[in-house]
Amino acid sequence: MRFKTFLLGGCSALMLASMANAETITIATVNNGDMIRMQKLADDFTTKNPDIQLNWVTLEENVLRERVTTDIATKGGQYDVMTIGTYEVPIWAKQQWLLPLDNLGADYDVADIIPAIAGGLSVDGKLYAAPFYGESSFVMYRKDLMEKAGLTMPDAPTWEFIGEAARKMTDRANDINGICLRGKAGWGENMAFLTAMSNSFGARWFDEEWKPQFDQPEWKNTLETYVKLMNDAGPQGASSNGFNENLALFQQGKCGMWIDATVAASFVSNPKDSTVADKVGYALAPDNGLGKRGNWLWAWSLAIPAGTQKADAAQKFVSWATDKAYLDLVASKEGWANVPPGTRTSLYENAEYQKAAPFAKMTLDSINSADPTKPTVKPVPYVGVQFVAIPEFQGLGTTVGQLFSAALAGQMSVDDALKQAQDAATSTMQEGGYIQ
Repeated sequence: MRFKTFLLGGCSALMLASMANAETITIATVNNGDMIRMQKLADDFTTKNPDIQLNWVTLEENVLRERVTTDIATKGGQYDVMTIGTYEVPIWAKQQWLLPLDNLGADYDVADIIPAIAGGLSVDGKLYAAPFYGESSFVMYRKDLMEKAGLTMPDAPTWEFIGEAARKMTDRANDINGICLRGKAGWGENMAFLTAMSNSFGARWFDEEWKPQFDQPEWKNTLETYVKLMNDAGPQGASSNGFNENLALFQQGKCGMWIDATVAASFVSNPKDSTVADKVGYALAPDNGLGKRGNWLWAWSLAIPAGTQKADAAQKFVSWATDKAYLDLVASKEGWANVPPGTRTSLYENAEYQKAAPFAKMTLDSINSADPTKPTVKPVPYVGVQFVAIPEFQGLGTTVGQLFSAALAGQMSVDDALKQAQDAATSTMQEGGYIQ
């Protein structure tokens, strides 16, 4: 008995000593479903790495962007791992604000990352962020409501068809909106959707000389189409709805169609969370016959700020959360349909995933069809499909997003919103030295 007690006491002492010596890394992340799932599975990491403890800071998308941007620009040092997107990585890496991910481990297969995704997270051939999930955007729709409307969704619909279908599927008496689209202001919220949509209308943020283009007919056509469609067939209060709000509406059976991130497919098709899981179909993002579809390219990724004092521990965590073994872990707990999509070529070659995820091919096709170097119908001087990869875009994009959200809410006209967007963009580009 004494020997057993001695052993237990010794083990407890060792555990306490290990915990006392553990290094704590702070991870800033977004409150999306895949990230919440990662936190629930993080015991797998701490079991394998008992000398590392995890401190989570989970924030809404717009708040996360503001906090991590402020912290890294001021060298605040609050975070050891940051969840950032395809927009920030090349800009921050060139500022030397991020550490290159060159120590992810012998088993980490960098070459397996989908080239379109890896390219957006690399500078001069070095990976500066590891993709947790990658996405484009496409149409998710209710097959039963489409059939009831007497229509058949094409694999590659036009905006004209989307408008017709949305209006026919709308049933206000039964709280069914024909379409749900982002309206919440933010460069990564409504402007992600509207910029991608505008590409298919032939619009662009700037011409080849960096002159703002909101005074051109292509932008007016984009915004008028969007506002009218949402007024005719969208939910009440749409100007407050972002990704999470529209996801909830769709899962509750209140949307006939939703055009948004391909990553949403696993959530709308999961019977645990979605009341319409067995009724969902998928199609490519719409076009206008001009050669560009309204789909974007994005990756929520894990990066390590250059100011961290815990780079080795942070890199171990990034490797765990983004390697192939993590996909296997999620599949074992949640099923293949719920693994983070859009990052690895091997996932789309996996027969189990193909069987479990009917949206897999459409997701990959959407990712591969988005070209950040040629995002628009006409030539542009910038890179980025649903954003412009310049430092000034974060502030400008949010300002324009606020104007367009106000137009959707009926607080100003489309013409006034576009005029103020043109003025704001012109002032920003003059201050930045892009134009005189």
